[in-house]
Amino acid sequence: MRKIVISLLRQLAFWILFFNLTRLIFLLYYVKIIIVEKILLAEILGVFWHSFKLDLATACYILVFPYLLLAFQTVWSPRWLNLLNKIYSSFLVVAYSLTAAGEMGIYAEWKTKLNYKVIKYFSHPGEIFNSAETGTFYLLIILFILLCAAGIIAYIKLFYQDQEKQARNYLFSLGFIVITPGLLFIGLRGGTQQIPINQSESYYSDHNILNIASVNNAFNLYISVFENLKNFDHDPYMFMKPEEASRVMEKVFRTPKDTTTSILTTRRPNIVLLILESWSADLIEDLGGKPGITPEFKKLEKNGILFDSVYASGSRSEQGMASIFGGFPAHPVSSITVQPDKFVKLPSLVKELMQNGYRTAFYFGGQLIYGNIKSYIIFNGFNQIMEGADFPKALPQGKLGIHDEFTLGYLSGDVGKMKQPFFAALFTLSTHSPWDQPYGKPLDWGDNEHQYINAAYYTDRCLGAFFETAKKQPWYDSTLFILVADHSHNSYRNWHPQSREYHKIPMLFYGNVIRPEYRGTMWHRLGNQHDLAATLLGQLQLPSGKFRFSKNLFNPTAPRFAYYSTEDGVGWVRPNGYFTYEKKSDFYYWWTDPNLPDSIRQEGKAFLQTVFSIYMNN
Repeated sequence: MRKIVISLLRQLAFWILFFNLTRLIFLLYYVKIIIVEKILLAEILGVFWHSFKLDLATACYILVFPYLLLAFQTVWSPRWLNLLNKIYSSFLVVAYSLTAAGEMGIYAEWKTKLNYKVIKYFSHPGEIFNSAETGTFYLLIILFILLCAAGIIAYIKLFYQDQEKQARNYLFSLGFIVITPGLLFIGLRGGTQQIPINQSESYYSDHNILNIASVNNAFNLYISVFENLKNFDHDPYMFMKPEEASRVMEKVFRTPKDTTTSILTTRRPNIVLLILESWSADLIEDLGGKPGITPEFKKLEKNGILFDSVYASGSRSEQGMASIFGGFPAHPVSSITVQPDKFVKLPSLVKELMQNGYRTAFYFGGQLIYGNIKSYIIFNGFNQIMEGADFPKALPQGKLGIHDEFTLGYLSGDVGKMKQPFFAALFTLSTHSPWDQPYGKPLDWGDNEHQYINAAYYTDRCLGAFFETAKKQPWYDSTLFILVADHSHNSYRNWHPQSREYHKIPMLFYGNVIRPEYRGTMWHRLGNQHDLAATLLGQLQLPSGKFRFSKNLFNPTAPRFAYYSTEDGVGWVRPNGYFTYEKKSDFYYWWTDPNLPDSIRQEGKAFLQTVFSIYMNN
């Protein structure tokens, strides 16, 4: 009966080796790029190490069907079950070989992995042939055939063992049938951690070609197809003709004068960006919240500029990251960070700063694989990236990762080692469920959001300690601090999820680099976190044209609007009112004035249509 277990392990070994064979061929196929980029051998070999967990997860998915066959064969072993396994595995070898050959064909042009777009192109095979160089096309066909042949022959001759009739051990059979599914489940989700595995697990290099090679083709293609399945045949948010949407968008973004109110005393300050997990505006007293939740934040306001009308465009952290660093608004259905082939086409605030002499770093006390954030952060090119496992092991942590007081404490010491000017971003963690922050719960109110407001109180306390330490550092006086939420959260006020109040977030510019006349002021300008890129670059007197959805909130002539997405619609805020629209029900939530003109409704729809169209076609 041990042959059953050995057979499954041998099949697992085959898939891991086969994945790496295709990976090796990909690297050899593009060896010229590797030479041009002067990539060291040690970093190249890292592809095979960093790919292992995602390969293992993919192999566990593949082995679900062979496990079922083997489970039958523990009690019944007709020859046709062996044949069925060989046919199934051979089919997958052919399919995976096709993805490998296809990826070799598209990388030179697209610089991405195979994705859902290829499914669309398969309906026009003539165009694929005509767009490829003849020699390249036939070379890829040959490689495809060789991979298929090598994989199938190796699987049947070297790895697969026919299961034959043998003495039965029903206790063993029961153990195999019961235990194996649990092991496969752990393997396919990448372990027992809270967040299932995704492409971020394989990202490790500043060289795009190594990350592309490291990510498993089948896993990536599955995610890409799954995220876009609903939109293969049509764009669900096509409310008007594209040319009409373009005209509306041009009008919406029309800015009479490219100017800015200069609020800084220097053109090249250090920048510390603190991204506050799930902070609602209701946590901030001066934004309408109840007093006492974030007293340290209130102290910072006295030396900063508080934006009183900023909204999160999405409701998830990965959407917030793309908004903050890429200036790209959130949208329904999916997140652009989940799909590397799409986010690589976004501009990057981090790269803009690095091109202008900034040293950069990103810190997070948890696991960045959530929402595929890690691969997106690596794409941005930070000089240094630290997540939970990279911090000193002695730092106390909860279920999700290291508590905010310790990551902020580490940041205050670490940035002093960086060459100036620096841009350091830290993503807090403690205001996310399960709220296991170590300070207790001193606030005895909040009803259903009692734990949330106490977690915010704790993070606020950590901010206070961080700034007290930072004030003693030599880099403090030349540093601009920006505090902004990644998204909002339900609060003790229990706003309707479609309301603008639900999506409102804090944003604060703070520091001694702010001109004295602007310290302690409130900035009344409608905007989003995706406006941060143009707003910050404007202060640094750097161009921001790449960030097409980002407007400079310090430009007094900039248009006044804010946008947010819902699960299936759009929220649109203007100074004279707002609405939220849901596509499935074709229903408008009129929260202020039911007589808002049709032109305002068209603006919101055109904005969502444009954002989603770019997402779809990237």
